[in-house]
Amino acid sequence: MYRIEERVISWFVESARKIGGRNLLISIPAVWIFLFLILPCLILIKISLAERVLASPPYTPLIDWISSYMLQIKINLENYAILITDDMYIRGFITSILIAGASTICCLLIGFPMAYAIARSSKRFRHILLMLVVLPFWTSFLIRVYAWIMLLSPCGFINSLLMKFNLIDVPLKLMNNSYAACLGMIYAYLPFMIFPLYNAIEKIDYSLIEAAYDLGSSPIKAFFRIIVPLSAPGIYAGSTLVFVPAIGEFVIPELLGGNQTLTVGRLVWNEFFGNVSWPTAASLSIVLITFVVLPIVIAQKHKNMRPLSKD
Repeated sequence: MYRIEERVISWFVESARKIGGRNLLISIPAVWIFLFLILPCLILIKISLAERVLASPPYTPLIDWISSYMLQIKINLENYAILITDDMYIRGFITSILIAGASTICCLLIGFPMAYAIARSSKRFRHILLMLVVLPFWTSFLIRVYAWIMLLSPCGFINSLLMKFNLIDVPLKLMNNSYAACLGMIYAYLPFMIFPLYNAIEKIDYSLIEAAYDLGSSPIKAFFRIIVPLSAPGIYAGSTLVFVPAIGEFVIPELLGGNQTLTVGRLVWNEFFGNVSWPTAASLSIVLITFVVLPIVIAQKHKNMRPLSKD
């Protein structure tokens, strides 16, 4: 038994030596990406091209044997056609884009001053401020969303406070709308905007700003001509980290947005578990992934192909 184990171990060692340590390290993330990113997408593509049936699994096989020597490939594109013909799916995509875009812009407007203040603070307080940004992550995501329900509900803290001071007669409708869903996303994803911005702003050489002041530039002009362009990598990274998860978010629109807020995440959930239409849900997921990944790939390719300046 021990000889067999020694032979197996020696075989793995020899294989690792033949592959090489560098190639082995590179292959680990490649295998991870294939197993947990590419392979699930391929499975979704397969399901999206099938037909819905009342069976287990609830979709037809993509390849079927007619006889011992003949194969039949059944490809159904109606699942994709219905996404551009049905108003419900079109409205869901538009709503998701608007909410995710508004959340990203608001996170940028709120996160940039916070990141700039943290980067310009002393090292003694910088770690404390960064810890305060991370502090909400110490609490469960669902608990934080339910806290907003307690604040925005008709009997919540905000309405109770306003009615106590006789500022309103009836409770305000602060929940079950797109604004509440957008507010919840801003709160949930704001740290994902702050950290890339902080990382980019911290690397700025502030002697450039002092030189701009010496040349007669105003603080506002120096901010938009020096700080903002040099912070562009952080703006791009933070916007991506906020927009990508926000456009497919399900929990926040479900709890804060209500039935009136129809997003792609809710449509996918309803098709998978409500209508048990896995092909339609898979096609929705593939379109959403393509819509999110394709602009990022194009922007990254354009960034890499940008010609170098003559200076």
